[in-house]
Amino acid sequence: MLVAMEPHLTEPLLVTPLELHDVLAELSAREPILHRPEFGTSRADFERMTVEDFWETGASGRHYSRQFVLDELERRSFTPHEDVWETRDFYCRRLGLDTYLLTYTLLQYKQRLTRRATIWQSGAEGWKAVYHQGTIVQDA
Repeated sequence: MLVAMEPHLTEPLLVTPLELHDVLAELSAREPILHRPEFGTSRADFERMTVEDFWETGASGRHYSRQFVLDELERRSFTPHEDVWETRDFYCRRLGLDTYLLTYTLLQYKQRLTRRATIWQSGAEGWKAVYHQGTIVQDA
C-alpha cells in the first residue's frame, strides 16, 4: 500500500552533473522531440533523427512504432497548425558510453502538462532518438 507523503520526500533531486552540461544543452535544444523545425520538418529529417528501431510510449500508454510516428508526423504536416509549448526542468543522465537519458516537463497549449523522457544516442551521424515517452501529469 502506498502512503501519501510530502512532495519533498517523494520527488527525486534531479541535478545534471557538471560534466554533462554541454550534452544537456545540446539535447534540451532538440526537445520536444520532432517538434523543432530548426532540425527539420520532412519525413527524411525525422528518419535521420531516430534510430531504425525507435519507438515511443505515448501519454495514453500506447506503444507506437517508428513507422507509425513518421506516418503521423507526415500526415500532420499537411494541416498547418500552431504548436504551442513550453519546456522546463531538464535533466540529463549518462546511460552508456554514447547514450543519455533526457527528462523534462512539457506544457502544451497552456493546459496539458506531461513529463517526458527521451533516450538519445550520439554517433557518426549526430544525435538520434532511441526511445521516447510522455506521461500526463495534468490535462485540462
